[in-house]
Amino acid sequence: MEESKSWFESWFDSPYYHILYKDRDLREAEEFIDQLMSRLQLQQDARIYDMGCGKGRHSIYLNKKGYNITGIDLSKKSIAFCKQFENETLHFFEHDMRNIFRTNYFDAVVNLFTSFGYFSQQHQNQLPILAASKSLKKGGYLLVDFLNTNNVVKGIPNEITKEVNGIKFNIRKKIENDFIKKEIKFEDDGQQFSFTEEVRILLLEDFYQFYIQAGLEVISIYGDYNLNDFDEHESPRLIMLTRKI
Repeated sequence: MEESKSWFESWFDSPYYHILYKDRDLREAEEFIDQLMSRLQLQQDARIYDMGCGKGRHSIYLNKKGYNITGIDLSKKSIAFCKQFENETLHFFEHDMRNIFRTNYFDAVVNLFTSFGYFSQQHQNQLPILAASKSLKKGGYLLVDFLNTNNVVKGIPNEITKEVNGIKFNIRKKIENDFIKKEIKFEDDGQQFSFTEEVRILLLEDFYQFYIQAGLEVISIYGDYNLNDFDEHESPRLIMLTRKI
């Protein structure tokens, strides 16, 4: 019997995932990258590993800025889409972020737009941090962009309807078993669909433990894409910059 897929394997490979989120703010993402790279002051040909790259929007922009980019994702369809943008300094691979890709190779690793906390067992959530650390050169940087769960849970439960491309997505958020769960239901062409997103409630202290075990030191903590200081109660994001010791 074929093993059932995890929610992220099914949902991220669905065309409806990309329809629902097609209006993500590209300009905001590029301005965030600009500010981040300005602070890191990496060499123009630095090697950057985009861990959980999706359809490659961050990887492609980083490459345009002169960096040597490797993007990985578990979604076959996303990586197939990304392949059309490859060049001598931009490459994409289907890969599980829990596994080491290359050792002592990259100058920086980025994990962006809440591409973290998907796994039911806490030790599984530790693995991407360990893999990222192994992939970094000594002194290399890891940037993890996660949601601020303290702020998110204040507005749960809630339910919204969002119409995209003529499809009405009914979205309901709730807390269940230490996870923020988003139930997504809709109809298309007479067929009913149902998907779930699950992100573990992780606090800053949880990440500190991950980083200690992975040999990483925390340098800066930001609360939004303008890189303002983190406020555990009000900030929309938890963006952590660490360095390999």
